[in-house]
Amino acid sequence: MPQFIFAYHGGKTPENEEEGARVMQAWKSWFEDMGDAVAIPGNPVGMSKTVSVSGVTDDGGANPLAGFTVVEAADQDAACAMARGCPIVLDGSGSVEVAEVIELEM
Repeated sequence: MPQFIFAYHGGKTPENEEEGARVMQAWKSWFEDMGDAVAIPGNPVGMSKTVSVSGVTDDGGANPLAGFTVVEAADQDAACAMARGCPIVLDGSGSVEVAEVIELEM
């Protein structure tokens, strides 16, 4: 089955422990709803650097990555349907890019 990367953008840091617990539970519930489709749960990420022919910048790019997950789905539409349940999509604080992983033979 094809794999798809969910690239998370945005989101917000919880303001207190109670909100942090609520947010973590929302993520756990979403992952449980996706079940075996979650191939690599992934993680949040720290600030990124952008490497180009011009050098290295510390700005994280035009739309900094906040985290990632890899899922298996029949097609991109099915993967997008799963991404609609992401907590940062539901609370309006972020977005999810959905891209198919293209297998290459090396």
